[in-house]
Amino acid sequence: MSLFQANDVNAGVEEYQKTLQAKLIDVREEDEYAAGHIPASINIPLSSIEAAREEITDLDTPLFVYCRSGNRSGHAVTWLKQAGYSKVQNIGGIANYSGKTE
Repeated sequence: MSLFQANDVNAGVEEYQKTLQAKLIDVREEDEYAAGHIPASINIPLSSIEAAREEITDLDTPLFVYCRSGNRSGHAVTWLKQAGYSKVQNIGGIANYSGKTE
């Protein structure tokens, strides 16, 4: 896995798109997600991150996590790693995303 300089969300989305079986996770709250999100992302708010266990049962699934700025996704990545997920990375915040949102 590559490391992005300052969690470059655009490079992270690009790597997500090239990674087989990967999941793109938006950990912002539901209202934030509804207002606009990166296409194909799954909304699992940080406040209910435990739901990831039900949503993603394979602990080896590559997970690419983002929020608004990269702060909450950092907390989510820590939790996911502690929960046993082996391929998790914080790709930063949607605030710096240059692609189209849904």
